[in-house]
Parts: sequence; C-alpha cells; structure tokens
Amino acid sequence: MTINESIFEQYPILSSSRLTLRDIRLSDAREILAMRANGRVNQFIPRPTMQTEEEAVALIEKTNEAYKNRMAIGWAGVLRENEAIVGTCGFNSIDAYNLRAEIGGELDVNYWGKNIALEAVSLIVQFGLETMNLHTIEAKVSPNNRGAIYLMEQLGFVKEAHFKDRVYVRGAFDDMAVYTLLKGNEKYYLGS
Repeated sequence: MTINESIFEQYPILSSSRLTLRDIRLSDAREILAMRANGRVNQFIPRPTMQTEEEAVALIEKTNEAYKNRMAIGWAGVLRENEAIVGTCGFNSIDAYNLRAEIGGELDVNYWGKNIALEAVSLIVQFGLETMNLHTIEAKVSPNNRGAIYLMEQLGFVKEAHFKDRVYVRGAFDDMAVYTLLKGNEKYYLGS
C-alpha cells in the first residue's frame, strides 16, 4: 500500500454544498492575519498570536512550499455563495510511508456554530481516506477545546492519548489530547 502521489500533481480542490476548499493564496494574507490575531480563534492553539501581514505572507509561502515538497496540504475554506474566506484547514503533516496525516485548522469566529468546520473536516477526511489512501488521520487538540473534540467524535475519531503539560502556551503549560480516525471507522457530514 502506498499513498496516492498524484494528489501532488495538481492542487486538489474540494467542494460541498456551501464550501470550496482551495489553495491558500498570497491574496488571502489579510483574512489569515485577522483569524490568527483573534484571541478567541487562538485560545486553544499552542502558537503565538500573529501580529503582521508579513507573518501571514510567510505562513502562506511555508504552506505552499510544504505542498510542493509533498509534506502537507493546506486549504483555504471559502463560502461558495460569496467567495469569503472563513478558515484554513488541512493536513499539517503527511507521513506517506505509514499512510498517516495530522489534520488541523481554524475557523473565523463569525462562522462558529454553523457546522462549517464539520463540513470542511468531513471533506478533508473523505479526501484523505478515499483519494490519498491514508490509513490513519490524527488530530492534536487541547482537552479544553470541547468544540473541536465534539467535531472529531462526530466524524468517528477516538481519543488515543492525553499528554500532561505537553505544550507551553502564552506563559503556562497545557495538556494535549490526541484523537485518531482509522480507515473504516469514518463518518461524513457533507450537508448544510
């Protein structure tokens, strides 16, 4: 068994009734900065708060380079009705040899509670398992992030580990949980 390498020949575009997941572009820098500078978006993510548009541009370039090097895939989540970017998501790392990938993302607070994240993650999970030929998808989340945990569980992810004081976030140590989804245990949500 091997990963489907053809996914790196042309950037995969994923679609549902409300969303298009497409490549992240330099023109998206302002929207990415707005999300990554928002304390509510970052409250459970162990990373520094983004300060400048230059940092957003650097992140976009790094994301696109990782795709070119077959190490990750990052998508911009765009509403089909008006082309508004509502978040970013994707496989932060791909372990092709072991048919595994780590999923992650963020959603603009204006779109919380509307099943947009569930729809986007469903698209990515389906693509990963069916098109990429992954065996396992992993998510690392704060045990305090009830929304992300609920979303993962809705799609069939199961808690595999809980690490104490795993990450240092804004001046304090925090725990991290690992949820995994094995091929054959997935559930999809692709409706609005």
